[in-house]
Amino acid sequence: MTSTNTPIIQGKEKIASMKVDDTDFDAMNRGEQIRQLEVEGYLVMPNVLDGNQVRRLKKELAQAEMDHKSYSIHQTFSVTQPQWVSRAVAELIGCKPVIDFIQSLTGPDIVFTRGFFQRTHPGSPGISLHTDGQPHGSNLFGYEGSCPRLLRVLYYLDDLIPERAPFRLVPRSHLSYHAQANPYVRYESHPEEITLCLPAGSAVIIPALLFHGTHPNCDDRPRELIQLGYRPAWAGPIQPMQEWDPDLVSMAPEIAKPFLQNLNTNGVVWEQPHKPAGMARKAPGINPSRWTLG
Repeated sequence: MTSTNTPIIQGKEKIASMKVDDTDFDAMNRGEQIRQLEVEGYLVMPNVLDGNQVRRLKKELAQAEMDHKSYSIHQTFSVTQPQWVSRAVAELIGCKPVIDFIQSLTGPDIVFTRGFFQRTHPGSPGISLHTDGQPHGSNLFGYEGSCPRLLRVLYYLDDLIPERAPFRLVPRSHLSYHAQANPYVRYESHPEEITLCLPAGSAVIIPALLFHGTHPNCDDRPRELIQLGYRPAWAGPIQPMQEWDPDLVSMAPEIAKPFLQNLNTNGVVWEQPHKPAGMARKAPGINPSRWTLG
């Protein structure tokens, strides 16, 4: 980790310094990437998008209808999920390097759960440390947040520099059983949080139960982010969700369609025999050695 000594103002709290992560994510093999996500709670995939892709995404989202958060007019988000606004975002649902990693992590059958576009303007305060996974649902995430395995993929369309609302997180917080890891709790800051400063076109993948947020935007330019949600097909919500509009799905790009499954797909089997027929003797996805994969 490296640190900056410039005080960062978040609400009434002054964060004395940023602990900027300097991990070499490019050097990780697949097993190391899986370990990083499962243990630390985050994985960076630098430069997943090239400059042309970033410019196309920005252009197609430039006229998206935006609203703002209750706490700041400078923190804005798209009213309509961005995959229905931008063809480029819809194609991003099937982004091959990210999908390849997720399928290595969870298995091949994954469900796209939601899209989100955020434009953080100069003057926006930081986002409080929070989780996106809420086991009983909430008014913020509906029942999507109740899925027992849920990932967020964050694509940054602008450079994350210390002044421009960089991402912050509390490593390993998704693993805690302590009452202070209650996913309905929020924190202004945490003494062991870290910050990610990344080039535009990078992706960050986190489990929904990780405590995360942002620093304020003290720069003179906005910062744009596309966030996409995924889960294994077996890990459905606790209550039914409204399905995708079939007309929108039919018009989606082919690369996205395999993941635009029924949002209520799950693996629930209420009757559980003690000795089901055909039990397997191998399950590489739970191998203790899975982190040693090349």
